[in-house]
Amino acid sequence: MFTDHYELTMLQAALHSGSAHRRSVFEAFARRLPDGRRYGVVAGTGRLLEGIAEFRFGTRELDFLAARKVVNDETLAWLADFAFSGNIYGYAEGELYFPNSPILSVESTFAEACMLETYLLSVLNHDSAIASAASRMITAAGSRPCIEMGSRRTQEESAVAASRAAVIAGFHSTSNLECGLRYGVLTQGTAAHSFTLLHDSEEEAFRAQLESMGAGTTLLVDTYDVEAAVRKAVALAGPALGGVRLDSGDLLAQAHDVRALLDSLGNVNTRITVTSDLDEFAIAALAAAPVDSYGVGTSLVTGAGAPTASMVYKLVSRAGNDGDFVSVAKAAKNKASVGGKKFALRRLNERGLATAELVGIGELPENDGNDRPLIHEFMHDGVLAPGWTGAEGVRRAAERHAASMAELPGAARRLQRGEPVIPTEYIQPSTVRN
Repeated sequence: MFTDHYELTMLQAALHSGSAHRRSVFEAFARRLPDGRRYGVVAGTGRLLEGIAEFRFGTRELDFLAARKVVNDETLAWLADFAFSGNIYGYAEGELYFPNSPILSVESTFAEACMLETYLLSVLNHDSAIASAASRMITAAGSRPCIEMGSRRTQEESAVAASRAAVIAGFHSTSNLECGLRYGVLTQGTAAHSFTLLHDSEEEAFRAQLESMGAGTTLLVDTYDVEAAVRKAVALAGPALGGVRLDSGDLLAQAHDVRALLDSLGNVNTRITVTSDLDEFAIAALAAAPVDSYGVGTSLVTGAGAPTASMVYKLVSRAGNDGDFVSVAKAAKNKASVGGKKFALRRLNERGLATAELVGIGELPENDGNDRPLIHEFMHDGVLAPGWTGAEGVRRAAERHAASMAELPGAARRLQRGEPVIPTEYIQPSTVRN
C-alpha cells in the first residue's frame, strides 16, 4: 500500500482498455540537481529492491480497497495475484549521478511498472538526498570520521534509511541501532546531558560512566562548565580517557581551549568529538580546529537544505499494437522528457578523471577504451541478482561511492555553489531503434 490512489485507478482504466499488459520501459532520473550542487549520490537501491521482492497485496489491503471502492472487482483480482516479474537495471548504489542520468530502469508490463512508481520514487528521492548531503559533509571533514546521529529528528523508518544512506556516502558509524541490526553497520554512542543531570554531581556521573564503560569512553563535558568538566574527567580517568564531546557554544574556540587543556594535563591521546547542528559548512569551518570527529544529526537527515532529490519516473518506451517498441516522451513545458531506453557510460580521460556522462538512446555509447559502463542488472524476471541488498549491498555501495568520488575532478569537492561538475551528453543511436 506504499502507493498513491491514482496508481490503482490508472491500473483499472488500463485493464479496461486492454493496454495494461503492454511491455513498457520506465526510467527514474532527475532533470536537475539541487540548486548549486555539483553532483548527486544514488542511494536507496538496495532498500528498494528488498521492498519490491516483498511487494504484495494481502487480504487486509484488498478488503480496504474493496470497502472504499477504490477499484473494481477485476482490478482487485489482478492485485491479489500481483508479484513483480519484470527486469530492473540502473546505476549501482553509491554511484554519482548528474542531470538526466538514467538512474533506474524498470522493464515490465505497464501494470506492474505502474504499481512501483510511488514506492520507487519515495525511496530513491529520500535516500539519494541524504546520501548527497552526507557526501558533501564527508568531503568537508577530510580524514576525520563522521558519526550519523539524527534519528530523533525524523520519522522512525526514515531514520533507519538516513543512517544507511549516510554510511554509504562515507559516514563511519551511526547511533541508530535498527540500522546496525538490518545492515551490519557500526553503531556508537555513550551518554546525553540527562545522564549527567540525573546524578547529584558531574563527578558522580562521570565516575559511573567510566566504571561501566571503561576509560576509553567519551564523556560529555559541556553540561555545566567545560574547563571544570575536563579537569574532573582527567582526574578520574587519567591519560587513558578515550574522548570528550562538545555539544554547544563556540565549537571552534572551545576545541582549541580543550585541546590545550587536555595536552597540559598529559592527555595528548584523548580525542575531541564535536556535535551541535553541524552541516557541511560548519564542518568546513572547523577544519583548522583540533577536532577528531564530528557527530551530525538534523542537517543530515533533512538533506542539508535539499530534502529531496527531485527524481521523476517516466514511461520512455512501450510496445505498440504490432508488438514493436516505440519511444514515447512527455512534451510539457519545463517538464519534457527524452524517449527511448537509455544506456550510460562515464567518460574518463587519460588520468582516469571523469569528463562527461554519456547517455545513449537505444544503445550503449561507444567506449573509447577506458570509459566505465554505469548500468547494472538488479532483477531479472522478478528474481533479485545477488549482492545488491542487505549488509553486503551497503558495503558494496560504500566502496562504489568512494571509487566514484576518486574519479571526479577537484571542483566537485568545493562547497561553493556551481554547475554540475561534468556535463550530460545524449548520444543518438547509430541506427534507429528503441
